[in-house]
Amino acid sequence: MGKARVPRDNESREKEARDDYSPPSQLPTPDPQDGFEFRWIATHTMGQADNANVSRKMREGWEPVKAADHPELQLGTVEGNVEIGGLMLCKIATERVKARTRYYQEQAGRQMAAVENSYLQQNNPLMPKFNKSRSTATRGRDGFGTDN
Repeated sequence: MGKARVPRDNESREKEARDDYSPPSQLPTPDPQDGFEFRWIATHTMGQADNANVSRKMREGWEPVKAADHPELQLGTVEGNVEIGGLMLCKIATERVKARTRYYQEQAGRQMAAVENSYLQQNNPLMPKFNKSRSTATRGRDGFGTDN
């Protein structure tokens, strides 16, 4: 006769180890440094020097990363800085990044409040506007005005 079937749950087979693939990064990541954030800043665009962009980023507080400070990134250096393909690695204090984020969040909040106020002040009886931020009140237990 035939061979007795063994339930699948009873079979012992090794699970294949799953190795997820992710493409390699085109730019190396520096070793983390407490209190600093890193970013690649464009120094050239379409083969032309982009001095305005570099100047703006330096005024924001970004500083070029010295190749000597990060030996793990010894791929390309220009004047002692880490630069690859028209991008220069820069760093900035984490507190400065947080302050910048707060500034732009507050600015966006003020702009949204101004837009909402301006929008709600325009009154056209043919196109009524509703402020969804207001609360509503209902009567009764089921919310439909009945006590059922």
